Amino acid sequence: MARRHRLIRVSPSAVWDVLADGHRYAEWVVGTSRSEPVRGTWPHRDAAIRFQIRLGPLRLANETVVRHCEEGATLELEAHAGVLGTARIAIELREWGEHCLVIVDEHPLRGAGGTLHNVGFDALIQLRHRTMLARLARLCENSAGRHAGGTREAPHLVPVKSAGTPAKGPGHA
Repeated sequence: MARRHRLIRVSPSAVWDVLADGHRYAEWVVGTSRSEPVRGTWPHRDAAIRFQIRLGPLRLANETVVRHCEEGATLELEAHAGVLGTARIAIELREWGEHCLVIVDEHPLRGAGGTLHNVGFDALIQLRHRTMLARLARLCENSAGRHAGGTREAPHLVPVKSAGTPAKGPGHA
Protein backbone atom coordinates (compact mmCIF):
# COMPACT_ATOMS: atom_id res chain seq x y z
CA MET A 1 0.00 0.00 0.00
CA ALA A 2 1.43 3.40 -1.03
CA ARG A 3 0.49 6.20 1.36
CA ARG A 4 1.76 9.77 1.10
CA HIS A 5 0.78 13.14 2.54
CA ARG A 6 1.37 16.82 1.87
CA LEU A 7 0.46 20.02 3.63
CA ILE A 8 -1.22 22.43 1.22
CA ARG A 9 -1.37 26.07 2.29
CA VAL A 10 -5.06 26.60 1.69
CA SER A 11 -8.22 25.52 3.50
CA PRO A 12 -9.63 22.01 3.00
CA SER A 13 -12.58 23.61 1.15
CA ALA A 14 -10.18 25.16 -1.40
CA VAL A 15 -8.59 21.74 -2.01
CA TRP A 16 -12.03 20.17 -2.27
CA ASP A 17 -13.01 22.72 -4.91
CA VAL A 18 -10.23 21.39 -7.16
CA LEU A 19 -10.97 17.71 -6.42
CA ALA A 20 -14.69 18.25 -7.04
CA ASP A 21 -14.10 19.66 -10.54
CA GLY A 22 -14.03 16.66 -12.86
CA HIS A 23 -12.64 18.76 -15.70
CA ARG A 24 -9.51 19.56 -13.62
CA TYR A 25 -8.66 15.89 -12.87
CA ALA A 26 -6.05 15.78 -15.64
CA GLU A 27 -4.34 18.88 -14.23
CA TRP A 28 -3.24 17.13 -11.02
CA VAL A 29 -3.29 13.38 -11.78
CA VAL A 30 0.09 12.24 -13.12
CA GLY A 31 -0.01 10.47 -16.47
CA THR A 32 -3.40 11.86 -17.45
CA SER A 33 -3.56 14.17 -20.44
CA ARG A 34 -7.30 14.90 -20.62
CA SER A 35 -10.39 14.28 -18.52
CA GLU A 36 -14.13 14.75 -18.71
CA PRO A 37 -17.05 13.65 -16.54
CA VAL A 38 -19.08 10.94 -18.32
CA ARG A 39 -21.62 9.65 -15.77
CA GLY A 40 -23.36 11.05 -12.75
CA THR A 41 -22.48 14.22 -10.91
CA TRP A 42 -18.80 14.32 -10.01
CA PRO A 43 -17.68 13.66 -7.27
CA HIS A 44 -20.81 11.87 -6.01
CA ARG A 45 -20.89 8.10 -5.62
CA ASP A 46 -20.83 6.12 -8.91
CA ALA A 47 -20.03 9.24 -10.97
CA ALA A 48 -17.28 8.62 -13.52
CA ILE A 49 -14.59 10.51 -15.37
CA ARG A 50 -13.08 9.37 -18.62
CA PHE A 51 -9.40 10.21 -18.86
CA GLN A 52 -6.73 9.78 -21.46
CA ILE A 53 -3.17 8.54 -21.01
CA ARG A 54 -0.58 9.28 -23.68
CA LEU A 55 2.22 6.81 -24.30
CA GLY A 56 4.13 8.29 -27.21
CA PRO A 57 1.77 8.25 -30.19
CA LEU A 58 -0.64 5.93 -28.34
CA ARG A 59 -3.65 7.36 -26.52
CA LEU A 60 -5.45 5.11 -24.06
CA ALA A 61 -8.90 6.02 -22.74
CA ASN A 62 -9.65 4.87 -19.20
CA GLU A 63 -12.16 5.63 -16.49
CA THR A 64 -12.21 6.54 -12.80
CA VAL A 65 -15.33 5.89 -10.72
CA VAL A 66 -16.22 7.44 -7.36
CA ARG A 67 -16.77 4.64 -4.84
CA HIS A 68 -17.14 6.79 -1.70
CA CYS A 69 -17.48 10.51 -1.10
CA GLU A 70 -17.78 12.57 2.07
CA GLU A 71 -18.02 16.07 0.67
CA GLY A 72 -15.11 18.24 1.76
CA ALA A 73 -13.30 15.39 3.55
CA THR A 74 -12.88 12.09 1.68
CA LEU A 75 -12.88 10.95 -1.92
CA GLU A 76 -12.34 7.27 -2.75
CA LEU A 77 -11.85 6.38 -6.39
CA GLU A 78 -11.46 3.23 -8.44
CA ALA A 79 -9.23 3.89 -11.42
CA HIS A 80 -9.57 1.49 -14.36
CA ALA A 81 -6.38 1.20 -16.38
CA GLY A 82 -7.19 -1.36 -19.05
CA VAL A 83 -4.94 -4.44 -18.96
CA LEU A 84 -3.16 -3.08 -15.88
CA GLY A 85 -6.37 -3.56 -13.90
CA THR A 86 -7.88 -1.31 -11.28
CA ALA A 87 -6.60 0.58 -8.26
CA ARG A 88 -8.22 2.11 -5.19
CA ILE A 89 -7.18 5.69 -4.55
CA ALA A 90 -8.36 7.29 -1.31
CA ILE A 91 -7.84 11.02 -0.77
CA GLU A 92 -8.43 12.40 2.70
CA LEU A 93 -8.48 16.09 3.59
CA ARG A 94 -7.75 17.17 7.15
CA GLU A 95 -7.86 20.65 8.56
CA TRP A 96 -4.38 21.49 9.80
CA GLY A 97 -4.49 24.90 11.41
CA GLU A 98 -5.54 27.18 8.57
CA HIS A 99 -4.16 24.74 5.99
CA CYS A 100 -5.07 21.31 4.62
CA LEU A 101 -3.23 18.05 5.17
CA VAL A 102 -3.91 15.83 2.14
CA ILE A 103 -3.36 12.08 2.57
CA VAL A 104 -3.36 9.80 -0.47
CA ASP A 105 -3.56 6.03 -0.08
CA GLU A 106 -3.42 3.85 -3.21
CA HIS A 107 -3.25 0.15 -3.87
CA PRO A 108 -4.05 -2.13 -6.81
CA LEU A 109 -7.28 -4.11 -6.67
CA ARG A 110 -7.54 -6.30 -9.76
CA GLY A 111 -5.68 -7.26 -12.90
CA ALA A 112 -1.94 -7.20 -13.59
CA GLY A 113 -1.37 -4.41 -11.06
CA GLY A 114 -2.86 -6.52 -8.27
CA THR A 115 -1.00 -9.65 -9.34
CA LEU A 116 2.38 -7.92 -9.71
CA HIS A 117 1.99 -5.69 -6.64
CA ASN A 118 5.14 -5.58 -4.50
CA VAL A 119 7.41 -3.18 -2.60
CA GLY A 120 9.02 -1.95 -5.84
CA PHE A 121 5.61 -1.18 -7.30
CA ASP A 122 4.74 0.79 -4.14
CA ALA A 123 7.97 2.80 -4.53
CA LEU A 124 6.90 3.82 -8.06
CA ILE A 125 3.47 4.82 -6.78
CA GLN A 126 5.16 6.92 -4.06
CA LEU A 127 7.10 8.83 -6.73
CA ARG A 128 3.90 9.37 -8.69
CA HIS A 129 2.11 10.62 -5.57
CA ARG A 130 4.89 13.07 -4.77
CA THR A 131 4.43 14.69 -8.18
CA MET A 132 0.64 14.45 -8.03
CA LEU A 133 0.46 16.15 -4.62
CA ALA A 134 2.88 18.86 -5.77
CA ARG A 135 0.60 19.54 -8.77
CA LEU A 136 -2.48 19.59 -6.55
CA ALA A 137 -0.78 22.00 -4.14
CA ARG A 138 0.24 24.33 -6.97
CA LEU A 139 -3.30 24.36 -8.42
CA CYS A 140 -4.94 24.99 -5.05
CA GLU A 141 -2.47 27.61 -3.87
CA ASN A 142 -2.51 29.45 -7.22
CA SER A 143 -6.33 29.39 -7.31
CA ALA A 144 -6.48 30.73 -3.75
CA GLY A 145 -4.08 33.54 -4.71
CA ARG A 146 -6.27 34.53 -7.66
CA HIS A 147 -9.46 34.48 -5.56
CA ALA A 148 -7.80 36.74 -2.99
CA GLY A 149 -7.47 39.45 -5.63
CA GLY A 150 -4.18 38.19 -6.97
CA THR A 151 -2.19 39.44 -4.03
CA ARG A 152 -0.36 37.10 -1.78
CA GLU A 153 1.51 37.98 1.34
CA ALA A 154 5.22 38.29 0.70
CA PRO A 155 7.38 35.97 2.76
CA HIS A 156 8.97 37.58 5.81
CA LEU A 157 12.64 38.07 5.02
CA VAL A 158 15.24 38.22 7.76
CA PRO A 159 18.48 40.03 6.87
CA VAL A 160 21.49 37.76 6.99
CA LYS A 161 24.81 39.11 8.22
CA SER A 162 27.49 38.43 5.62
CA ALA A 163 30.98 37.41 6.73
CA GLY A 164 33.21 40.37 7.49
CA THR A 165 30.36 42.92 7.58
CA PRO A 166 29.34 44.04 11.05
CA ALA A 167 25.59 43.95 11.66
CA LYS A 168 24.03 47.32 12.48
CA GLY A 169 20.96 48.24 14.40
CA PRO A 170 19.53 47.64 17.86
CA GLY A 171 20.64 44.50 19.64
CA HIS A 172 23.86 44.07 17.67
CA ALA A 173 27.32 44.52 19.16
